[in-house]
Amino acid sequence: MSIFVNKDSKVIVQGITGGEGTKHTARMLAAGTQVVGGVNARKAGTTVSHTDGDGNAVELPVFGTVAEAMEQTGANVSVLFVPPAFTKDAVVEAIDAKIDLAVIITEGVPVQDSAEFWAYAQGKDTRLIGPNCPGIITPGEALAGITPATIAGKGPVGLVSKSGTLTYQMMFELRDFGFSTAIGIGGDPIIGTTHIDALEAFENDPETKAIVMIGEIGGDAEEKAAAYISEHVTKPVVGYVAGFTAPEGKTMGHAGAIVSDGAGTAQGKKEALEAAGVKVGKTPSETASLMRTILQGL
Repeated sequence: MSIFVNKDSKVIVQGITGGEGTKHTARMLAAGTQVVGGVNARKAGTTVSHTDGDGNAVELPVFGTVAEAMEQTGANVSVLFVPPAFTKDAVVEAIDAKIDLAVIITEGVPVQDSAEFWAYAQGKDTRLIGPNCPGIITPGEALAGITPATIAGKGPVGLVSKSGTLTYQMMFELRDFGFSTAIGIGGDPIIGTTHIDALEAFENDPETKAIVMIGEIGGDAEEKAAAYISEHVTKPVVGYVAGFTAPEGKTMGHAGAIVSDGAGTAQGKKEALEAAGVKVGKTPSETASLMRTILQGL
């Protein structure tokens, strides 16, 4: 089991012919993902050459629209490597095509555009992950995004993180245990899938035995997640909040990571999580150690 992607996921890449799309299509294929085609309206009808996870040459068709790609390939996941200026239109197209999952890797999407496609997705069939995220990986089955597939294998840990690099570090720290699914939800002020969405899915996944949640300063997502955990999550959760040393009023790294008027601080988030029974580490390594202790006791 896993959440949101598995070995049966059929993936298309919006922006498959661009530099990032080309590079990461190759890496997704190498990870064993069923990449079945791509979308670029200007290059519809052509193909791109790659090698699959078994070393076999594959020719992936390029379609003019997401709807056409889905009709021809049965795709149910799209990964978007589209420049920021065109990301909103690409997401709306994926939503209109009713694809199950759209993973928006692009960094620098205007917040107004994210707000508009987020609102457009409400009540519709498409789950959004991102923007400004590393995507999602179910080790050994499917990678939809840019997470290095060789860090860790399959195992009992579910991971949800605002930070891409901290996703990778936590996977490395706990590589001897492995992961059911690791999902990077992105650090922008407006994102699709939230900590709570992932926590709910991990809670319902029988293969996930424990959950690591990585947050960061800014906003109130972690506080909301803490309230959700206290009411709905029965599995052990450990947490880490990035940004204990961040100065107030300065955006740190992610567009959403800003503390103002004392709200959104790392300490406040840590206290909220601990009140919900979550063990919170002061560093990523300490957080991994807390999880290691829990896993050894299961």
